[in-house]
Amino acid sequence: MPTSSSNQPRRTLLLTGASRGIGHATVKRFSAAGWRVITCSRHGFPENCPWDAGPEDHIQVDLADEANTLSAIEEIRRRLDTHELHALVNNAAISPKAEAGARLGSLDTVIDVWHHVFQVNFFAPIMLARGLVDELKAVKGSVVNVTSIAGSRVHPFAGAAYATSKAALASLTREMASDFGRLGIRVNAIAPGEIDTPILSPGTDKIVEQIPLQRLGTPDEVAKIIYVLCTETSSYVNGAEIHINGGQHV
Repeated sequence: MPTSSSNQPRRTLLLTGASRGIGHATVKRFSAAGWRVITCSRHGFPENCPWDAGPEDHIQVDLADEANTLSAIEEIRRRLDTHELHALVNNAAISPKAEAGARLGSLDTVIDVWHHVFQVNFFAPIMLARGLVDELKAVKGSVVNVTSIAGSRVHPFAGAAYATSKAALASLTREMASDFGRLGIRVNAIAPGEIDTPILSPGTDKIVEQIPLQRLGTPDEVAKIIYVLCTETSSYVNGAEIHINGGQHV
């Protein structure tokens, strides 16, 4: 069995949405701690990958496609040669915009967009967790669902489909914590607020003025909490949704 530098068996993380922002920072955080990180995205393995990994640790999958997601789960299981998965982080999400980046509200979001958003943001996380439950159960692993501050309040930029999918994911986290917890698998969520990533919407500076800490969060500040939720430090935390937003929700 592969081991880390601390002579402990090497742990494995499966992460969706790893190519930028919070996902990118999460890969770096876990890799630095000696974890094997298997990434999932719609794109193939990038040759300029900044972390110590290769195509054998990357799964190309379209999470909007149910059949493709099921096929990817079988491929992931094949690559887990120890049949152990210590952590699953459901970070991938989509937030479609109208023309010129305008917000899509509940009146102008077409049904196909609702279906598309919910397949990626809500159904894919439970499909992955259920499909890999045996591997998670084998090592009493952890699942972290990435929700959003938009799941609990109307956001000026995040659309209605995105926001409601994140609210549903928060509720799903509680249901999973109850069901998976009986198998020894902890399930929690993090709800980021305004994080300094390349996909920030114009006008975010106006929101920052309302945040008690008066600044944006960094992707690494989010990745640190994800890491804690996947380690023994949080061994009795189950069914929680942790707000990472500088006090924006108060």
